Amino acid sequence: MTGAPSPDTHSAGTVAPAREAAARTAAARAASADLPTGAEKTALVRSMFDAIAPRYDLVNRLMTFGLDVRWRKKSTRALGLPEGSRVLDLACGTGDFLKILRATGFRPLGMDLSWGMLAANRSGTPLAQADGTWLPLASGSIDGITCGYALRNFTELDKVFGELGRVVRPGGRISLLEVAEPDHGLLRTGDRIWFHRVVPVIGGLLSDGAAYRYLPKSTAYLPTTEQLRSMLMDAGFSAVNRRALSGGLSQLITATRRGQP
Repeated sequence: MTGAPSPDTHSAGTVAPAREAAARTAAARAASADLPTGAEKTALVRSMFDAIAPRYDLVNRLMTFGLDVRWRKKSTRALGLPEGSRVLDLACGTGDFLKILRATGFRPLGMDLSWGMLAANRSGTPLAQADGTWLPLASGSIDGITCGYALRNFTELDKVFGELGRVVRPGGRISLLEVAEPDHGLLRTGDRIWFHRVVPVIGGLLSDGAAYRYLPKSTAYLPTTEQLRSMLMDAGFSAVNRRALSGGLSQLITATRRGQP
């Protein structure tokens, strides 16, 4: 297995500042929100998702009023790949994305850091336990990648993007879902009350209270839109696009691997 690709249009002098700025921003936000970083974060994320796996789908449906299913379908369509394409769902959890990918006609496989999530996965697709910074796949062997609401949970997001750039073939696509905050006042206020106050209560009643108190806070780990775009371009992607979903409750980030198919 080779390492992450070297950028093909950015000089090393421009790559390092972009990554360093994103890392500094994430570290500062994590510190202000009293969130762990480094190996401590990785261990917390793994144990937390192991704990909430049994009722993860149920709480997701309640948290989003079922909108998460619609968002995953939009993300799948946004890949724009032909039927039969091999698509990896990174941080696949219990398999929601995998089922949609297979129903769409793709050949899906899933990877997740959490063994508990993989044990609860009933998608019937090939699965592997893997850290996003080291994917057990050959370079250029994947047509596309989806990832649902996990960007903020990766400890070294720039290295994860480097791996996406390595395993996705030239002309391949990625489609990444993540939480967002609406721009408009009333919807933004309602989202903050729901996500930061109500969701932890629901999570505590149905699953693990500590985990669902952590998840709203974990948005502090997310780089800005411009930082995400720069990081993906540094990893070998072009046509990086960010689209708000359902008034900004969620966001969809798509990009195409540079190079000739």
